[in-house]
Amino acid sequence: MPDKDFTVLDLLDLKLKGHDSLNLRCIAGRSGLSRLITVPDINRPGLELAGFYDAFAYERLQLFGRGEYAYLQKMQRESNTEGIKHFFEYEIPCVVFTHKLTPDGVFLYFAENSGCPVLQTDFESTEFSTRLLRVFSNVFAPKKTLHGVLVEVYGIGILILGESGVGKSETALELVERGHRLVADDIVELSCVNGNTLIGRGANKYISHHMEIRGLGIINISQLYGVGAIREQKEVQLVVTLSSWDQNKVYDRLGTDASKVDLLGVSVPSIELPVKPGRNLPIIIESAAMNERLKSMGYFSAKEFDQNILKWIESGDAKTAYYSREDYY
Repeated sequence: MPDKDFTVLDLLDLKLKGHDSLNLRCIAGRSGLSRLITVPDINRPGLELAGFYDAFAYERLQLFGRGEYAYLQKMQRESNTEGIKHFFEYEIPCVVFTHKLTPDGVFLYFAENSGCPVLQTDFESTEFSTRLLRVFSNVFAPKKTLHGVLVEVYGIGILILGESGVGKSETALELVERGHRLVADDIVELSCVNGNTLIGRGANKYISHHMEIRGLGIINISQLYGVGAIREQKEVQLVVTLSSWDQNKVYDRLGTDASKVDLLGVSVPSIELPVKPGRNLPIIIESAAMNERLKSMGYFSAKEFDQNILKWIESGDAKTAYYSREDYY
């Protein structure tokens, strides 16, 4: 479920552009625009119009294409108004007519009386269904917010986490300076789409591309570096946790043990980078991004290194090199 109740009016008010636009308008039943949409799915009510209601998924959005529209015309010619009246006795969220089809007066009359919104779009049924389900997958996706920075480095979405003051924003600023892109600073909203894809964006779209740098204040990345330095959202493919250097802690030096973190049920590769003077974190994160791209193509540097060491030992060259050192004589 979305963070708040999602109504038919919310569906109409969505600011969707390009391949996400739905081109919806309300042609009847405006009194019911506050009805909740609780199920992110679609029902084609052909069987119901024919009188079979045993498995009626009335809680879904009801989609009327050319087939359903033709059947409505047949019911109108046969003066079968009881069938239409019975259809609207259920608490339907709303009805959508595709192909810019307009139902007859009888249908609109019962819709108005029951307070059921009737919407219309100029898309064909298949195209509209695809777009609407994609919109529903975003609206109803599980969400959570984290304190961190999300950047895109060499096409890899990297979520930078760490305690306050550890240098997350400064590291991200250096990455932007080196030609990479900022998605969000400070508060990152994560959503799990399709059950296996983690999408990150700014929790507030109006301030997500602003950055707070201690000693400098608030800066606007898009104004300083141009619109090419930002993007609205990005899939999270790597989590980098910045932590203060602890000399008593043993850090991973080989990378053979792949570490992962669970976010909204999605397992994401993660690394921990200790912070201390002299470490160039932006370059390390760039290398981590490129290494992650290699892993996605089936190439694991750490595993290859491990295999080469084993081959070196098995070849006998390691023993020769060990016993030939002068300091052992």
